[in-house]
Amino acid sequence: QVQLVESGGGLVQAGGSLRLSCTYSGFTYSGYTMDWLRQAPGKEREFVAAISWSGEEQYYADSVKGRFTISRDKPTKTVYLQMNNLKPEDTAVYSCARGPRYLTHSNFASTYDSWGQGTQVTVSS
Repeated sequence: QVQLVESGGGLVQAGGSLRLSCTYSGFTYSGYTMDWLRQAPGKEREFVAAISWSGEEQYYADSVKGRFTISRDKPTKTVYLQMNNLKPEDTAVYSCARGPRYLTHSNFASTYDSWGQGTQVTVSS
């Protein structure tokens, strides 16, 4: 069964950095993208970043472009989200998800078939 486990969240001051990790198991090569989404209190779920199976293509939400970097390490089955120059508006629960076999920037939960439990990121001003 597919499992996704995130780690790396925490409290950081504005301008700081965090690196989130998502370790997945239960599936090998199938061409799926891996994605990060976030949800702040009282707000809709928001797409953050996606990476192709090969790792050669990435998509980013406009709000994080230039500050966040998604990467994946296939031998360790881990997807990373490096977050730099964090802002208070980045505060949210960040979740990794297994996406479809094509890059997308969908906010809809039904686009993704497996989710991690989420990790809290809090950015203080």
